[in-house]
Amino acid sequence: MTLRLAFVPGATPDKWARAWRDRSREPLELVPIEQDEQREVLLDGRADMVLARLPMDTEDLYCIPLYEELPVVVLSKEHAGAAYDELTTADLVDEQFALGVPEGVSSAVEQLPFPEMSVKDAVEVAASGTAVVVLPMSVARLYHRKDVASVVVTDLPTTRMALAWRKDADDDRTQAFVGIVRGRTSRSSRG
Repeated sequence: MTLRLAFVPGATPDKWARAWRDRSREPLELVPIEQDEQREVLLDGRADMVLARLPMDTEDLYCIPLYEELPVVVLSKEHAGAAYDELTTADLVDEQFALGVPEGVSSAVEQLPFPEMSVKDAVEVAASGTAVVVLPMSVARLYHRKDVASVVVTDLPTTRMALAWRKDADDDRTQAFVGIVRGRTSRSSRG
């Protein structure tokens, strides 16, 4: 039976997938999904487990926090902020935001009514110099272009990544994958 692991943009399941393939006879299928699907894929059975970006409704799910991601602002290489390694939310007060003003940022300018767009489109808008976009660092890396810079925003909260699966689907197979994610070797016990 195939173990299906879904993952959101920016998540990197490679090392765990390699370890699973080395230890298990069962195949592993990696299922790329959008962030707004991360709970739904578990509930509708398209995936057994998901590498998710929190927050997420975890009712009826087991959820193991894995690591945190730094927030970055993606802006045109021509933008004055591109010259810095770090910025604060105060440095972003006069910016237009392609995906809306992030929580924790106070904008002093009236925001342009951008149409709904994908993250890839928002990065393209940032490259044009029309607006900026705040993203988790891994997502900014995924959509990186030569004409943009990604600068850490030091006073925004980090994003937390987690492994989640349905409580009613907790079995030896999911626990074997949890063991891999937690760094247990093939010879270690579950304790």
